[in-house]
Amino acid sequence: MLKFVIVLYKRTDISREQFQSYFRDVHGPLAKKLPDVKKYEQNIPVEDPKRKLPDWSAIVELYWEERTAMEAAWASPAGVAATEDLAQFADLTRTTWSVVEEIRLIG
Repeated sequence: MLKFVIVLYKRTDISREQFQSYFRDVHGPLAKKLPDVKKYEQNIPVEDPKRKLPDWSAIVELYWEERTAMEAAWASPAGVAATEDLAQFADLTRTTWSVVEEIRLIG
């Protein structure tokens, strides 16, 4: 299984609430259309009185069976649409993405 992680930063001209709403309700459905994606998770930081909020706005985890399936998904019309949509709510100068090796220690 191949895991692709995106660390998103919201645009400075929108609120945290606007970012989360757009990310969940508009961008999420676009990303769910990526071909052959096996798992898609949006991770949003929540208020915690013991910890400060991170400077990133969300972390996305996408899974495919193999790299060729992932690359085909990004090249597809759905992949192009999802990628182009990022500029509507994310600061692309700070946002980063990478294929990662998941090292599971428990579970």
